[in-house]
Amino acid sequence: MRCISCEKLSFEIICKSCQKKYLQPSLHKREIEQDFFNYSFYALSDIEELINSKYYFYGDRVFNILAKLSFQTFAKNFNFKENIYAIPIDDHTRREFSHTAILVKYLNSKYIRPKTNCLKAKNRVKYAGKDLKFRQNNPRNFKLSNLYNKTTILCDDLITTGATILEGKKVLEKKKNNVLFSLTLADAKI
Repeated sequence: MRCISCEKLSFEIICKSCQKKYLQPSLHKREIEQDFFNYSFYALSDIEELINSKYYFYGDRVFNILAKLSFQTFAKNFNFKENIYAIPIDDHTRREFSHTAILVKYLNSKYIRPKTNCLKAKNRVKYAGKDLKFRQNNPRNFKLSNLYNKTTILCDDLITTGATILEGKKVLEKKKNNVLFSLTLADAKI
């Protein structure tokens, strides 16, 4: 196959050379609610085409590479006093894969355990290109199953306004879960 960036022959959809040259993560921190932070690895403007691959059949290969470079590295360096659960935001399957489930898979480590299929949106409205008011007027209406009184982190591919993450956080907290922070691939405000 050919690298989608440089078009050279490669065993991966993004060759090792382009991964090293263009996809080196850098941790960014944004407060989205008082004392609640989101950590991201890329500016959306730098990887927007790659994020949008979630809508195509080859997106799982792109997300595996991005998650390995960012989420896996984060997990290897993360220390905590207890085990925590990584919760993907609405990990329903699109195009035969769930991009958020791929992300949390790479967080599996000594202190972090992925917990998929527990935070599902009942309202599947698309937020792409929509403003905060639209997002607030059209909540995801998350349903949480099989998770009570645990320490967690929320995971998604992208943060724009933070509305989705905060809605997920509130649902987790109603079941007495402690949400430490959220983790995303990209931040639209960097």
